[in-house]
Amino acid sequence: METIKLRKWDSAEHLKTEEDMVLYLEACMEEAGDDAAFIAKALGNIARAKGMSQLAHDTGLGRESLYKALSGEGNPSFGTILKVMHALGIKLHPQAIAQA
Repeated sequence: METIKLRKWDSAEHLKTEEDMVLYLEACMEEAGDDAAFIAKALGNIARAKGMSQLAHDTGLGRESLYKALSGEGNPSFGTILKVMHALGIKLHPQAIAQA
């Protein structure tokens, strides 16, 4: 019997274009609800797809601290999230929640 080797899914490998990244983040934000760590992890996946070293340079934050903050295990400040989003070329768009 032949052995099949599997790899852990890595979202960053599939984020090739700016549009991919924005649609991915929109989907994650929709799915996350109030889970800030989920959104931070999604930003981390986008950051890895674009290049964490370049992001560190663009934000003025350390590469290792970015990895930790955007791992889903860290607790980045809102200021860090805004710096990361700006450096990634992503804007927040406030939208009213439809009331049922």
